[in-house]
Amino acid sequence: MRSQAELADVIAALGNGVANLNLVGGKLATLRAIKNCRTQALGGHVDACTDCGVVKISYNSCRNRHCPKCQGHKKQEWIEARQAELLPVTHFHVVFTLPNELNRLALYQPKLVYDCLFIAAWQTLQFFGDKQDLQMGMVSVLHTWGQTLSLHPHLHCIVPGGGLTKQKQWKPIGNDGKFLFAVKAMSKVYRAKYVAALRSKGFNDKALIESLFKKDWVVYAKRPFGNVHTVVEYLARYTHKIAISNSRIKAVTQSEVTFTYKDYKQGGLTKTMTLSHQEFVRRFAQHILPKRFVRIRHFGFLSSTGKRLYLKNLQASMHYEKVAVVAMGTKLHCCPHCKTPTMVTICSFDRRGPPKKYLRVTKLIPTTLV
Repeated sequence: MRSQAELADVIAALGNGVANLNLVGGKLATLRAIKNCRTQALGGHVDACTDCGVVKISYNSCRNRHCPKCQGHKKQEWIEARQAELLPVTHFHVVFTLPNELNRLALYQPKLVYDCLFIAAWQTLQFFGDKQDLQMGMVSVLHTWGQTLSLHPHLHCIVPGGGLTKQKQWKPIGNDGKFLFAVKAMSKVYRAKYVAALRSKGFNDKALIESLFKKDWVVYAKRPFGNVHTVVEYLARYTHKIAISNSRIKAVTQSEVTFTYKDYKQGGLTKTMTLSHQEFVRRFAQHILPKRFVRIRHFGFLSSTGKRLYLKNLQASMHYEKVAVVAMGTKLHCCPHCKTPTMVTICSFDRRGPPKKYLRVTKLIPTTLV
């Protein structure tokens, strides 16, 4: 069932208390956009069905990438674009995690910390690819949250189980196909690559760097996917996720918010947590990324350059047939009455609201719309 409570309700309930969080302008603007999403504050439009004449008044969405109400349409578009770029080979899910020692730095210099995460993950993967004279490929998605909205930066990567030879021919990784590379070895290389990336960007906090080398870093690699169809479905879980969905918010009172989370220390058991409005919004704001920061990146032969130069030839040599992705449907132009995509916009309006002549109209004569 659809949750009645929403993230926007929590932000609205906090009100002027958001000033106590000492957030920078970009984060405040994001919170404001989420609060106003699909409300009169953003204006809207009047649509009518060219078939049956049904009239529908809709408020505009904020289109912010952190908004739980604006990601479904973008996710589906991204998936449909990516499905044409896959190869009929084994794929692996690899996760690169940052230690807690970097959390404070991530709060104050998020671009530095997260850029280095992308760099170190790719350099680690290519380091092992070089040992087999292969150019690797990777699609990576940044997540910064844990189930309770704690700061937990990590990178989800989809990695084909092989790479390109110097002759730009496909070659699988030289093992039995059950694993990509040894994760313990990857963890050590990943730690060194990350510290090197930090130093290359001018960061030289000796105490912090020493603490990073005292801790074992975590790289997780999942067994390969069954087929290329599974990869397409799996990508959808990660590409446009945000810190918390509205479905997890169960109640918003005058002072608190209750939401569900999975406790993975107890086998993924679903539990509930209650926080004050201020603490909840503070935790959520930790995961608002810097403006224009790219959180989905492609590397190697899956980068834009690599795909342009090599992908078509690779797919042809493997006799690859493109995966048919079933459109999930966003109902953006679907008539609520006849269920056909025949809605057209006949009027737009600002925050003052829709024209009065449409407020009590439920149907128009279809011929007047064409």
